[in-house]
Amino acid sequence: MTTARHPETAPSPGSAAPAAPAGVRDTPPSSMLRFSGGGLAVGSATYGVAWLVLGEGVDQGRFAMDLLGIALQLGIFGLLLALWRTHGTGVERFGRGLLVVEAVILAVATVQSGFAASAGGGEWGTVATVLDPAWPLSMLGMVVVGIAVAVAGRWRGILRVWAPVAGSWLVAGLGVSMLVPGDATTIVGGLHFLLGYTVLGVLLAVRPDLTARA
Repeated sequence: MTTARHPETAPSPGSAAPAAPAGVRDTPPSSMLRFSGGGLAVGSATYGVAWLVLGEGVDQGRFAMDLLGIALQLGIFGLLLALWRTHGTGVERFGRGLLVVEAVILAVATVQSGFAASAGGGEWGTVATVLDPAWPLSMLGMVVVGIAVAVAGRWRGILRVWAPVAGSWLVAGLGVSMLVPGDATTIVGGLHFLLGYTVLGVLLAVRPDLTARA
């Protein structure tokens, strides 16, 4: 008894390409991740240095802080983009929704920074004052994002460890302000930006491969 052999037929023009095997995910190019990491590093380093040098000064000092705050926020947007593309907070609805909520709050905080900077270091206008709570809320959201990265475990190695370290800025700042009065809050705040988000940005730029699951 013979078995008929039928040659495999090529897909006809216009037919859909075979679906990717289960478990395979869209991997963003390393160049995009490096760019996001570099933007985060530059934005947070600039703001961290300004925080140490200018603190919560008035007039031109406060204008510079408001303006450079936008650089930090744009850098964090890059981080959120990298997390979104790599499913860094998990593939479940909570992890993805968390990034969307944080992006919306951060966008409002960025608008607030723009209105505050437009005051040139003087008194903020009504819009900036109303939107002012978005800044601490965005930093609170990054605390949750950092924890989600650590729990999800899709980012590996030092990236998984450093994401919650960078995101803990608000917790560290509040803790120091309650325990140590005076200039220590300014020093810790500035150093945390440098050791937290800046280092995370450098790590992402240098080791984008750690965003892919082994």
